[in-house]
Amino acid sequence: MRRLASSKVEISSRIIALRRRLGMSQSDLAKQLNSSAMAVSRWERGIQEAPADISIQLGNLTGDPECWFFWAQAGLHSDDLMRVMPAVRSRLRRDRLPPLQIVHAGSHQASKKKSPLVAIPVLPVVAATHGGTGDPALSLDHVKPETVLAAPTRWCPNPAYTVSLRVRGRSMMPVIHDGYIVVVDRSQNDRLKLYGKIVVAAHKERGMIVSRLQNYNGTEVLVPENREYDSIALSASGWRILGKILWWVGQAE
Repeated sequence: MRRLASSKVEISSRIIALRRRLGMSQSDLAKQLNSSAMAVSRWERGIQEAPADISIQLGNLTGDPECWFFWAQAGLHSDDLMRVMPAVRSRLRRDRLPPLQIVHAGSHQASKKKSPLVAIPVLPVVAATHGGTGDPALSLDHVKPETVLAAPTRWCPNPAYTVSLRVRGRSMMPVIHDGYIVVVDRSQNDRLKLYGKIVVAAHKERGMIVSRLQNYNGTEVLVPENREYDSIALSASGWRILGKILWWVGQAE
């Protein structure tokens, strides 16, 4: 289990201290974290632990050195961060100082000399492509991240709403390959603003899938890049848009 080294009292007191330092109410912090004021209240009273993705977001908000504490609650360690953040690793070797001065999301303490980075949780969750079945959308809020990605803040306009997950299937090739990691902004889910964009959609039975949202004469359709696969009309009940895919990464074949 995570958080063996930290008491509930310490965790709750640090959340309270962070919220007060940011000058936020419980409702303000909840909006920043895409959560609820009731949930923030439960965390601050030690009644319930914040989920792993929330702990990562709290670390992003607080900045160095407090970020280490919150990221540890999500099961992440300095070795995880050094492995995926080359800029952090080289700075540590050069200066022998805490490196996360450049790792901020929503913080007012970002260095003016360096482009700040955002830590994006990589969830052990799969979104399928056309013809497949992905994990349920509920997994996005109830799983522990397996690692993090580092990205410039300009690549991640809404870090509190951003996660990354893996893709399974070949219907989005040659754009997105099987096994790629996609970064999803869950705050961008207005269909009218996403026509022509690649999105993650979800269905109760088919789970999450990656596709391009199009509108043909008033009919909204999920269209694969590989035309050997069938499109999906969103008029079918149960489909909803989870968010816009900002960018993706994958190993060269």
